[in-house]
Parts: sequence; structure tokens; C-alpha cells
Amino acid sequence: MPELPEVETIKRTLEAIVLGKTIKDVKVFWPKIIKNPPDVEEFIVLLKGQTIQTMGRRGKFLIFYMNDVALVSHLRMEGKYGLYPKEEPFDKHTHVIFSFTDGTELRYRDVRKFGTMHIFPIGEEMNHLPLSQLGPEPFAKEFTTAYFAKSLAKTARMIKPVLLDQTIVTGLGNIYVDEALYRAKIHPERLANSLSKSEVKRLREAIIATLADAVEKGGSTIRSYVNSQGQIGMFQLELNAYAQEGKPCKNCGTPIEKIKVGGRGTHFCPNCQKVKI
Repeated sequence: MPELPEVETIKRTLEAIVLGKTIKDVKVFWPKIIKNPPDVEEFIVLLKGQTIQTMGRRGKFLIFYMNDVALVSHLRMEGKYGLYPKEEPFDKHTHVIFSFTDGTELRYRDVRKFGTMHIFPIGEEMNHLPLSQLGPEPFAKEFTTAYFAKSLAKTARMIKPVLLDQTIVTGLGNIYVDEALYRAKIHPERLANSLSKSEVKRLREAIIATLADAVEKGGSTIRSYVNSQGQIGMFQLELNAYAQEGKPCKNCGTPIEKIKVGGRGTHFCPNCQKVKI
């Protein structure tokens, strides 16, 4: 699933290719993607004549800001956007097409069909699900060590599932949780409320540094992820833990191990990230 760095890369790419374009028509071939409004025809009517003014991002969600409405798009596992001339054929995995007045089309392609789209009036998008449940952005001033420590102290769940649930801090998925925990030298099965003040500080700094590095390099290309211009992310070349099982730890040489934590494949160094009870 594209995480914060990948979605930020897509946002920046779309800013370069769709801003100022006006929607002439919308075609929806898989209605289950449309969540709000639930009526597809109303969804189409709300978008016709709208011009894309700016692009936004909240956690792993893309936001298209138009004249009167905000379109919130979650790519989930396999969702991708691409800009094409209207004459170019599209395949069976293309589920939504936004046709612009200039003859180009922004197409949403999703092999797994897990993506979602919501429309809200401008200014209301943050007050409703799915965005209203999200914690602060990792780069936001609200994501302080004090806030993070207070939030973690309230739960006895393992730290990895806590970081994945998006309510304490948003934007992290399986890849970057593994990478941040590796940087912070914290075992993924540690209970969140067992972390010391110094460990919380170290983890917060590791989250910010990991995501900043990944954003700078365009994210990671895992499975079939590409951004909206077909470019791959280069951070995958610098992964220390995720998908590195059996390879020597870059810090100590101990082979990276893979286990299941909260039902998710999890990678860590058993020497650098020791379990503390």
C-alpha cells in the first residue's frame, strides 16, 4: 500500500500535470469505489465543471481541491493515477475517468478495486470520515515528543500495530514502521506504554527522519507501486529492515529476521532491536 512518501510523491506529480484543468465529464465503471455521495450520478454532477485548483495530502489520502468541492482519494493497495490523451485505449482495470475540457483524461486504475473516493464541500473534508479519525502528520508541529509519549502511555498494545492504526500519527504503513523501529532500535513487539521517555524521543525522530528521506527519494517501489508518471521510487535501495530478511544488519551484521506482528510481516534485527519486558 502506498504510504505517506509515495502519496506525497503522487501529489507533487499531479500538481505538475492537472492543476488548472476543468472536468468536462466523469465516467465510473466500478461504483463501489465511490463512497460519498453514495449515488454515482450525484458524484458525477458534483464534479462536472469543477477546476482542479490545488492538490493536498492527509496521511495516505490524496485531496483534489476544486472550486467548490474537495475530492478525497485513498489509493489503498494498488490505486494509481495517470494522465492520458482521450484517444488512448484503457484497460479493464481503469475504473474512473475524469475527462478534461482540453482533451486529456485523468484515469484511476486499480487492479484490486480497494480504493475509495469521497466528495465534501470545501472546508468540510477534515470533519468527516475518513480524514476526521487521523492523528497528526509526522512533520506537523502537533507531533511533539510530549504528545507522542502521552499517547503511547495510554495503550498496552505492541508498538508496531499502534503505529499502523493512523490515530496517533498518520501516514505510516508496514514499510516505514519497520524502518523507523529499526532506526530507533526498538523491537516491534515492545508494548507501547513500556517505552521510556528517551525511547519515545528516539522513535519520533526516527519516524520523521525515515519519512523525510523517503519523500526526498520519491518513496519506495514495492510490488507494483509507481507514481502517476510511471517513475519508480528510489528509497527501496536504502531499506535497512523491510524485505531484508536473511541479509546482514547494516549496523551489526546479524541476519535480519521476519516475524508476524499483529498479522503483518515484520522485519527487524534481533541484536539491535532486543525485546525488553
